[in-house]
Amino acid sequence: QVKLVESGGGLVQAGGSLRLSCAASGIIFSLNAMTWYRQAPGKQRELVAGITTGGSTNYADSVKGRFTISRDNAKNTVYLQMNSLKPEDTARYYCNLKTIAGELFWGQGTQVTVSS
Repeated sequence: QVKLVESGGGLVQAGGSLRLSCAASGIIFSLNAMTWYRQAPGKQRELVAGITTGGSTNYADSVKGRFTISRDNAKNTVYLQMNSLKPEDTARYYCNLKTIAGELFWGQGTQVTVSS
């Protein structure tokens, strides 16, 4: 079965950096697009960044120039490097995998808290 495990969240001061990781198992990782989402309390889950099987990336306007998504197919892992963090980046961050057939899988999330 497909399993996604996020890690790397924590508490950081505004202006700081964090690197999130999402390790996948139970699936041929390289064949699937990966996406990071986040959800703040009382808000809808929103797309943060995505990366295709070919390495093309897309970002939410709110994180462009600050966040970088990357993948290491040899390690079955997708990363989210987050720099210049702001209090409004505080949320639970989720990893998402979309298969060729359109199935969606989610991890349990990792909490990111940015203090002002």
